[in-house]
Amino acid sequence: MSKKLITGVKPTGIIHIGNYFGAIKPFADIQKEYNSSIFIADLHAITSVQDKKTLENQIIETAIAYLSAGIDLKKTNIFKQSDLPEVTELAWTFSCLSTMPYIMRAHSFKDAEAKNHEINVGVFTYPILMAADILLSGAEFVPVGKDQEQHLEIARDIADKFNRTYGETFVLPKAIIQKEVATVPGIDGQKMSKSYGNTISLFATDEEIDKLVAVIPTDSTPVDAPKNPDTNNIFNIHKLILNESEVAELRKKYETPGMGYQEAKKMLAADLKAFIKPFREKREFYLKNPKKILKILKKGGKIARKNALAKMKEVRQKIGYGLY
Repeated sequence: MSKKLITGVKPTGIIHIGNYFGAIKPFADIQKEYNSSIFIADLHAITSVQDKKTLENQIIETAIAYLSAGIDLKKTNIFKQSDLPEVTELAWTFSCLSTMPYIMRAHSFKDAEAKNHEINVGVFTYPILMAADILLSGAEFVPVGKDQEQHLEIARDIADKFNRTYGETFVLPKAIIQKEVATVPGIDGQKMSKSYGNTISLFATDEEIDKLVAVIPTDSTPVDAPKNPDTNNIFNIHKLILNESEVAELRKKYETPGMGYQEAKKMLAADLKAFIKPFREKREFYLKNPKKILKILKKGGKIARKNALAKMKEVRQKIGYGLY
């Protein structure tokens, strides 16, 4: 059996191509090399999403997005975090081992505190719950970006402290540092983000793609003049969905006089439609079969919980309250 790997995804609703290149694709590319699991972090989500219908929709949309965009159920178990009540029990145990000054150093807490002094306790204990997610699974590897390294270090520190206090219990997971993904530009040139309203949905219709590409701003460089592809937002979006030779060929077109921005947008729209179509078709299948999604998540939860129950039995016995 290959080594265990786990990752979590906070449910945020409709996924855009920035999410795809930054998170979904990197995980999909390595899932076959490990005994892989991915959980939808619905408990983490309620630190900010506190509307029943919104949360339900975002959980389903996130599951559909990952299943439509490369997660292979033969290689990866996908489940809902809240289907493992042992996670919150373990998080409480870890809270009793963690000091406030230590958790106050977490970047997630500092960032939230800087923006809003009235943050909820869930935001403060977020890294502890994340540690429980990781350590309960027995995962040996966790794929993380540079901005998430600290959370894994906290998980390792907590595991080490528990092991020293109660005896060897938890694996100290190692990070798989994901390659730095170049910032995915939105249609306005800024980083693609829902907060900027500049996204291209991973499941956009052909009509939506045409409208979005049409509003990408351009400069006044005439058709008969060469253009700098590196400063051109049409090119920077386009190269994400091409292979190396195709990018090289497109670069030549920009640098050779004779191509106007209208032609560049037309090419981008055509390639985006071809790239997005299979994702959209898979999503449409799942939308027509919502019970299938619930069945997949429920089954995944049962698989994950089997391991969680065994680990928590061991934890309870070592702490002293697992008397029977």
